[in-house]
Amino acid sequence: MILPILAAAAEAGGLTGSFTLGMAGAGAGIGVGLVGAKAAEAVGRNPGAFGRVLTVAILGMALAEAIAIYALILAFGGR
Repeated sequence: MILPILAAAAEAGGLTGSFTLGMAGAGAGIGVGLVGAKAAEAVGRNPGAFGRVLTVAILGMALAEAIAIYALILAFGGR
């Protein structure tokens, strides 16, 4: 079901950048939300590991946001 939608978006040149940016933004939002939820859960289970969990959570959120930044560059940059 998703393949015809993707094919139609690829054929419509103006919508490709918006579609790419929208999908990457949604993915980054979901990724950051999951990282935050799991970090809160981990600190709730073991409060002594707060520093290590915070470090890994910030790294995970940065990597998730990097995907959105790459999509922004691809959407509005030259193809």
